[in-house]
Amino acid sequence: MKLRVQLQCKNLHEYLKELSPEILDRLYNHPATCLAVYRELPSLAKNYVMRMLFLDQPLPQAAVALWVKKDSQKDHDECVSVLAGLRLWHSQQLQGGLQGYILNPIFKENLRIALLGGGKAWADEGASLGPDRHARDIESLDKYAMERWEVILQFMVGSPSAAVSQDLAQLLVQAGLMKSEAGEAPYITSAGFQFLLLDTASQLWYFTLQYLKTAQSRGMDLVEILSFLFQLSFSTLGRDYSVEGMSESLLTFLQHLREFGLVFQRKRKSRRYYPTRLAITLAAGVTSSSSSFSTSSLATTPGTGDPGYIVVETNYRIYAYTNSELQIALVALFSEMLYRFPNVVVAHVTRESVQQAIANGITAQQIIHFLRTRAHPVMLKQTPVLPPTITDQIRLWELERDRLQFTEGVLYNQFLSQVDFEVLRDRAQGLGCLVWQDVAHRVMVVSPQGHSEVKRFWKRQKTHT
Repeated sequence: MKLRVQLQCKNLHEYLKELSPEILDRLYNHPATCLAVYRELPSLAKNYVMRMLFLDQPLPQAAVALWVKKDSQKDHDECVSVLAGLRLWHSQQLQGGLQGYILNPIFKENLRIALLGGGKAWADEGASLGPDRHARDIESLDKYAMERWEVILQFMVGSPSAAVSQDLAQLLVQAGLMKSEAGEAPYITSAGFQFLLLDTASQLWYFTLQYLKTAQSRGMDLVEILSFLFQLSFSTLGRDYSVEGMSESLLTFLQHLREFGLVFQRKRKSRRYYPTRLAITLAAGVTSSSSSFSTSSLATTPGTGDPGYIVVETNYRIYAYTNSELQIALVALFSEMLYRFPNVVVAHVTRESVQQAIANGITAQQIIHFLRTRAHPVMLKQTPVLPPTITDQIRLWELERDRLQFTEGVLYNQFLSQVDFEVLRDRAQGLGCLVWQDVAHRVMVVSPQGHSEVKRFWKRQKTHT
């Protein structure tokens, strides 16, 4: 059986813990970053930070441990781990040899600024540019953001009307959401199909993490663009901001955010931009306790409206009551389209359509999950929701395709004696490179990696005999 990829998505703190101490300390030089990190801390950890925010001397670790009752020791240990992992506090030796905790001075200073005011403005508001004749209200910004994000999702499912920049297409491939082969258009992968089952916030955060991974290879300053993302999260929806003073790296990043739907900018050279709701909610990341997003996520994608729109019949026909291009393209990933009407499309699930989807990395379980979580309210009244004949057949079609496993190897045959065969077979087994053997016919297959070693051994063996 093939190994199925599970989509992994870190939350904000998990991502920051992987950064080097130097990058973290540079990040904490920005009050917006400090406030964003503080905002996502567990409640008890927030309490610890506030208790120490105005202390200049370290506190004994034993004294900090007394802040919680004995039955809450586990919560205390988790907070200590989080605060230490994020470099929000450090261990320091006190007089007398005791160990103490003290807040990171850079974080402490900038969190004070964020909470009490002062310091430089986080972003230049567009008021300095005068009134905007093309101002956008909140409703139009929401519409723009979802339209831009849905174009990306439509491109992933192969919609001919969706076009994205080469940079974005390359990022989708690097993130493992799409696969590209020489001379062919990119197509969706198993991880990409799981990605489409996530809610919009999780999709955006996962996608942003993949972007940040490649930021430095693009010649961008990771600290600069992270700080800008955190600043955006504290913007006011519907208010415009100026691009004056931005570096070339940030201006490039702004154009990428524009394509993702995180900011609205009327023209590339426009001197002002409007953060959208997607950008303002992005920095919260994924705050669920689990960082693994698999086919169990019961989330809908943007632009779908009511998720209950699919009817599946025992004759393998699917009726999708939707006019969303994205949802129609999703259904087409594993079925053959028959008819399309203004408010409904009719498709047929076939052996060929399912096996083509499986060849692209989509699993039978993902197809069944998609149909079940988007079942029409009429279907939800029956038990089970989907006809067992359909779900069983989809699984059988997957098993039918996966029953053979292809492995590269080098064939060894024409042995002069059974003893020669067994000697070489035992050597290949000892090296862990024996793929297959047929004792009766004196035939075996060795992996390409072990072929050179087995060949050398056989030459030495023949020399000695």
